[in-house]
Amino acid sequence: MPSAFQQSVIDEFRANAGKVGGPFAGSDLLLLTTTGARTGQPHTTPLGHVRDGDRLLVVGSNLGAPHHPDWYHNLLAHPTVQVELGDEGFQTVAVPAEGPRRDELFARVVAEAPGYAEYQAATDRALPVVVLELPDPQAPALDVTSLADKLTEVHTWLRGQLAQVHAETEAHFAARAAHRGAGAPPPPGLGLQIRQRCLAFCQALEFHHTREDGHMFPAMEGYHPHLRHVFDRLRDEHRTIAAVQSALAELVAGVAIAEPDRFRGELSRMTEQLTAHLDYEEAEILPLLAGVPWPPRP
Repeated sequence: MPSAFQQSVIDEFRANAGKVGGPFAGSDLLLLTTTGARTGQPHTTPLGHVRDGDRLLVVGSNLGAPHHPDWYHNLLAHPTVQVELGDEGFQTVAVPAEGPRRDELFARVVAEAPGYAEYQAATDRALPVVVLELPDPQAPALDVTSLADKLTEVHTWLRGQLAQVHAETEAHFAARAAHRGAGAPPPPGLGLQIRQRCLAFCQALEFHHTREDGHMFPAMEGYHPHLRHVFDRLRDEHRTIAAVQSALAELVAGVAIAEPDRFRGELSRMTEQLTAHLDYEEAEILPLLAGVPWPPRP
């Protein structure tokens, strides 16, 4: 639960399209809603931010305390977060920066908000810098008016996260290959980024499948009993995909020492399994959902 002071800031922020008074008057604030690492409940925190191109940077300063703030531990456990900025809100994956990239971004923050240097001087821990990507204004907006549209939106997001994992692991291997000289290559600073993308994908897919098995499929079977074989196959695939998700997380956890060709082969095999499931579900289920309005009507 936010403190009484934090809740007053949250309420004022939401009532005034992101503008607040008092000690934060004129500050660049956002509201970050994370999922509790232990409770699984949503937690909203007002945070200062620095805009850096198409991303927002937030710092886990905790006012220079010796431990990271709770919201930072939450996003490590549940990378998908909700951001409120002004009168707009969006979902994104929170990615802490590492190594030289963290230092570069922290310098960028301090140049605009020098107080963070004082917080860093007050503690021995490196203050985390978390990157929150803004929505792409050039991305075509999907007009979601049916449950079929909503399913397509979810699947598109899932495919996008998988593509990011592929791209970031290739960047990791490129950095390793570019290393020259004696000694181990320096870490490219993508370990946490790859982990967060993979975890966000796996958690979203698990939540999606749980909702399908628990609510959507039983309701659809009542209207389409002749398609029971389709729903049975999808439920069976959900169990198989759960094992693939676990294997994917284990594979990604070892990316720092992985042999690139073997890693690429395993990642491609898992991606084929995951996308084949999404493809089959879309082919069989989307036509049945095209006439179901979204959001649901009262």
